[in-house]
Amino acid sequence: MAEEEPSEGVLLSGEANVATRIRVEREARGWSTNALSDRLNEAGFEMNPSAVWRIENGKRRINLDDAIGFAEIFGIDLRNLVGPPQLAAKARAMELIDEVVDAFRATQRANMAFTQARDALDAYLAEHPDIRDEADLMVQSAIAEEANKTMLRMHGPPPGDSDGHPIDEA
Repeated sequence: MAEEEPSEGVLLSGEANVATRIRVEREARGWSTNALSDRLNEAGFEMNPSAVWRIENGKRRINLDDAIGFAEIFGIDLRNLVGPPQLAAKARAMELIDEVVDAFRATQRANMAFTQARDALDAYLAEHPDIRDEADLMVQSAIAEEANKTMLRMHGPPPGDSDGHPIDEA
């Protein structure tokens, strides 16, 4: 039975990602391998044009120092350099993906903090049932006020006058 060739797909190996990304970045700037080599050398990363070509074409492995040099010359994050080329070539997409993941993590932490705070309040109110109704009303009012502020920040005031009051159409 013949061994199946691995599918390149979106995710390539790290070195293949870097080789592709280097070529994409170089070509996007209209640089030759000579021009890229010159920039690397000026920045203190010794590399001749032949080495750039060999890296781009998978004929030479890239070491960490080389990768740092390329990332610096291109003005991109090292992590972005080794990512999937289809996404990495779109640096803004990578930034936005990071923001989405960071926001999700923050949401998870906030949900956990909310649950812990609510559990602590419920435990306290179980021991002090005489203040439960008042405490529940305070929590509901404060949450409703915060939800309203968030809706206003996200969507602006409802249609109406400048203060957000509905216009009387009578």
